[in-house]
Amino acid sequence: MNERQEALFKSLETYRMYLLDDIEDVTEEEAEIIPDGFRNNIRWNMGHTYLDQYLWVLDVTGEKDEMMKKFNQWFGFGTTPGNFSQETPSFQELKVMLKNQVKDIKERYGHRLEEKYPPTSMEHYTTIEQVLVRTAFHEGMHLQAINDIKKFIRHAEKSQFRDQEEIS
Repeated sequence: MNERQEALFKSLETYRMYLLDDIEDVTEEEAEIIPDGFRNNIRWNMGHTYLDQYLWVLDVTGEKDEMMKKFNQWFGFGTTPGNFSQETPSFQELKVMLKNQVKDIKERYGHRLEEKYPPTSMEHYTTIEQVLVRTAFHEGMHLQAINDIKKFIRHAEKSQFRDQEEIS
């Protein structure tokens, strides 16, 4: 693996650390709340982030993965927590999966980052390396969504607490 690719994985690890740090203080209950004005919850954003990296790598390589088919039903583009089932990974399970994902991708695909594939169906990427750069940007968008949901939930909780104090 060359220096540029090592830097890519170091960046992916750092971005994932940011996400995991930002959900560290989120409770199971908070992870399930869909605030007014939002389409999804924190748990959905976590699962979608996890799915996205594998989905794009699988798309560029043309490989199939049955588990990602299920993830796509729960966390794919256009889905909501209404698509969840008993099999959908929990908040805690997703935390563990997200923690291990970058290492897994590095082990499975790190030696194939520059292999050329036909342009993907979703975009015109031809290497796994290109896809991973794209998924890093996407992860940042969902990290922001998670933080927006957290702020909304915690602001609503504080407002509700203040309202209760005023009534007392």
